Amino acid sequence: MASEKRCFYYSGPSYLTAVDWTNLQHRRIVAASLVQGTYCMQYDRRHNLQGNLAVAPPWWVSFNFQPVQVLVDEHDQSIFGAVFEFTPSYGNYLHQNPPRYVVAFRGTSFKKYTWKQDLKLDFQFIRNRLHQSTRVQLAMQAVQNMVSIAGAANIWLAGHSLGSAIALVAGKNMVKMGCFIETYLFNPPFTSVPIERVKNEKLKHGIRFTTSVIKAGVAVALNSQHQRSQKDHSFNVLSGWIPYLFVNPSDPICAEYIGYFEHREKMVEVGVGNIARLATQNSLGNLILGATGKDSEPPHLIPSAYLTINVSPTQDLKQAHGIQQWWKQNINCQFKLHQYR
Repeated sequence: MASEKRCFYYSGPSYLTAVDWTNLQHRRIVAASLVQGTYCMQYDRRHNLQGNLAVAPPWWVSFNFQPVQVLVDEHDQSIFGAVFEFTPSYGNYLHQNPPRYVVAFRGTSFKKYTWKQDLKLDFQFIRNRLHQSTRVQLAMQAVQNMVSIAGAANIWLAGHSLGSAIALVAGKNMVKMGCFIETYLFNPPFTSVPIERVKNEKLKHGIRFTTSVIKAGVAVALNSQHQRSQKDHSFNVLSGWIPYLFVNPSDPICAEYIGYFEHREKMVEVGVGNIARLATQNSLGNLILGATGKDSEPPHLIPSAYLTINVSPTQDLKQAHGIQQWWKQNINCQFKLHQYR
């Protein structure tokens, strides 16, 4: 029997019986539910659950979606994502501009048949090599196909944890092709020491400032003016794309996004914007790789984002990192737009 957390009618947002597509919270709930649907697809496949026994369908049928493509990793044959098509049952939905397609990706699953490949991809993300994986290549093909069919304005990307990293890489690549896709990233991984977890504000600010100065200095020392100008141009191109980031300060995997954006703004306010500019588009890892001739772009660094922080109390890391929090009815969230200028 499926666990209660996979049952839509037990743990899912069954209270949302009518979606207002102009409401960000409703869009968040739908996007998170479709991502959960990809987790449950893999669960159904592994346990050979079909028909009335399958737990996945309510996660998309409840919001008038149907899967039109399932994305399967060729290495472990696991389902890691899906393309969902909106199938309205009421004419008024059409006047609220819902997405025509949503491409959703699950995160790491520590199950018998998936954990090895998922962890391998987690390490590829840390090493700035996720874009080389066949999983990302399949994801990019699916996204490009949907853009060619419906146009970028009619598509959403969504993912959780490792899945949000895949969506992030795909979204950034599409921006470079001139396509800006609405994107929902739940608990996206940030490959850095989680300084946000430091409780002393002065110490935290000091660590961030010192790290920024070091990164800026290394960037100037290792990169020519031409290389820095190219990076500036690339970052400026991305700045017009504003994905929705959903993070929990108690989750060390994604919490650093909070400090990443807030510290950059503080540095601009105190007059060290040039240091902030160099620090915000570089990681020490990619600078070191660049020095060895292995150029790489940090997949987690983005210029702009609409940041949603869940400040509701959480019991443990599992809850703080879980996708389930993002469809809860009464979570306490803080919202802020961070736009790179």
